[in-house]
Amino acid sequence: MTSERVSGWRRRAYNIAALRAEARRVLPRAVFDFVDGGAGDEHTLRENVSAFDAVPLYPRPIGGAESRDLSTTLLGHPLSLPLIVPPTGLAGLLWPEGEAASARATAAAGSIYCLSHGSVFSMEALAQTGAAPRWMQTYIYRDRGLTRETAARAAEAGYEGLIVTIDTQLLGNRERDIRNGFVIPPRLSAGEVARMAFKLGWLWRMRNAIPDITFGNYRRPGSGEDLTALAQRMLTLTDPGMQWRDIADLRAAWKGPLLLKGVLHPADAAEAVANGVDGVMVSNHGGRQLDGVASAFEALPAVADAVAGRAAVILDGGIRRGVHIVKALASGADCCTIGRAQLWGLAVGGEAGVAHAFDILRRELDLAMGLCGLADVAAIGPEVLARPPRAAPPPPEAPASGNGAGEGAGDSVERVPETGGPAGPEPTRYGDWERKGRAIDF
Repeated sequence: MTSERVSGWRRRAYNIAALRAEARRVLPRAVFDFVDGGAGDEHTLRENVSAFDAVPLYPRPIGGAESRDLSTTLLGHPLSLPLIVPPTGLAGLLWPEGEAASARATAAAGSIYCLSHGSVFSMEALAQTGAAPRWMQTYIYRDRGLTRETAARAAEAGYEGLIVTIDTQLLGNRERDIRNGFVIPPRLSAGEVARMAFKLGWLWRMRNAIPDITFGNYRRPGSGEDLTALAQRMLTLTDPGMQWRDIADLRAAWKGPLLLKGVLHPADAAEAVANGVDGVMVSNHGGRQLDGVASAFEALPAVADAVAGRAAVILDGGIRRGVHIVKALASGADCCTIGRAQLWGLAVGGEAGVAHAFDILRRELDLAMGLCGLADVAAIGPEVLARPPRAAPPPPEAPASGNGAGEGAGDSVERVPETGGPAGPEPTRYGDWERKGRAIDF
């Protein structure tokens, strides 16, 4: 990629929405939709972003600071700004060695990179790059031995935090992937091959990487398992019957920070703290699992109240602007994540694209804080909001003890149009579902 072309995409990608548009321009449609899409009618996908609009800021510019301090700490880690990269699978499908590129950019930005269980790079391979700090994602698997094995591998490879995702015990209904017949590695129809004439940059970059795309953390040498069989096996591993005692058992085995990702209900937040969890990630999996659930921002205040400072609270979902970070922190979050935004950056410019996504949000956060009269992150509190977010369920009393079995327990993303066009996919042809096949997770 020439310096002139790099300069061109940087100029065009002046905000996260424009970065998304650039990613759409360079990626094959099925790959872009895999990153961009959500479950069902994508109502929750859109609400994750639009929920911020319902809560205006209430600035007090007099008494502000000439320069702002955006730094903070999260579970003992210093951050240059309250933003980390959450686990996002198959980054290596967007750019060669995509996880390594994103991890390097994240470390350079002074943040934390969380490796997905569904990454192309294995956790050991990413550790060899030296990018740090690193956290690792896992699940409560049907085979509890696999859960313990994953945690042990992460500890051996130097991962400092472990994220347990709890909201993908069953696969969400991701209709864009179903319509596109999305599989790994990509299988292209004649029409898709013809459209590749407009995606030559991606095809050229990925020409050597595509044959090697796999799920690095699940590939077992000598197993003889091809990629299709590997993907199908992965879909059967997670346990819909997991219990709080499984979280407590993992807490006992894992010595570093333990976080729970996929928390929306305040009762689950309180139960998580009672079972020794160090952080909760308020998340609906980017709107990719159950359509119609609360947006992450809507759920945030009640979760933060239930946690009551006893664990870190991380907002995962919908961050597209610096003002979104301000509103999230004012509503009780300690930090936020950028999932899709860093993937869009990765698709456009690799390591430089992820760095660009961080730079955009850093500039916007600094401007928002300056115009609100906020000197540092610690000064961001509920008084900066003109009114509180929409009411959520009241937080329950914290359990007296843990290890229960569950008691109590783009720019803005554009609306998918009724017909095809730049804002979203063509409508799903329901008769094609069986022919197209099942979507893939992550």
